[in-house]
Amino acid sequence: MTFQELSTNSQDYLKVLWDLREWSDKAVQPTDLARKTGMKPSTVSGAMARLTTQGLVTHAPYGDIILTPLGEQYALKMVRRHRLLETFLVEKLGYRWDEVHKEADQLEHAASDLMIERIDESLGHPTKDPHGDAIPGPNGEMDEDKSILLTAAPEGATIRIERVSDEDSKLLRFLQQQGLSIDGTATIGKFTPYSDIVTLVLPSGANVVLGASAAERIRVTLLDEENSPGQS
Repeated sequence: MTFQELSTNSQDYLKVLWDLREWSDKAVQPTDLARKTGMKPSTVSGAMARLTTQGLVTHAPYGDIILTPLGEQYALKMVRRHRLLETFLVEKLGYRWDEVHKEADQLEHAASDLMIERIDESLGHPTKDPHGDAIPGPNGEMDEDKSILLTAAPEGATIRIERVSDEDSKLLRFLQQQGLSIDGTATIGKFTPYSDIVTLVLPSGANVVLGASAAERIRVTLLDEENSPGQS
């Protein structure tokens, strides 16, 4: 099964499987895939059976879904297409970062390999997309992601925003309105007991209050080493 022979749906499933593992260490279950895609569990099960037959995933009934090496290769090809297209839309066509995800979802299936490589060249071979996500190289190579979820950052730490999930356009607009952007810095405010709220104190002194659902969509690095996990 070559990449070109894959259906659009199969390409989407492979990319979604890879996306789910990128943001979580938890093994992917059929219910996770159904929730992410909005498909019925029976539809997902049928798709996973086909991908298993094609050698792209391993999946026992009611068990974890795991990309095979070939499946991961094809998934990374889709991720590269998606993130290069998002970058092109922002850098060359003036889109905002909250406008590009659905556009790229449509374009990634229609673009030829030649077009993707020409886009890569025209952009100067970027390594990150507008949301801070790493863009895989032509052979699937990627830099190691050393960021952590914002929810894991300790109170008082100074952080730099590295990545924001591109799937919630309302969150992206909200963050931009609050002055938060990729490579922006902030300090983690005082925690409130028995609360999932994260408060970011910006260099301007303004406070941005985020609920858990928003904070879990943001990845950061710690700028003060003494607050890094494992440091005393």
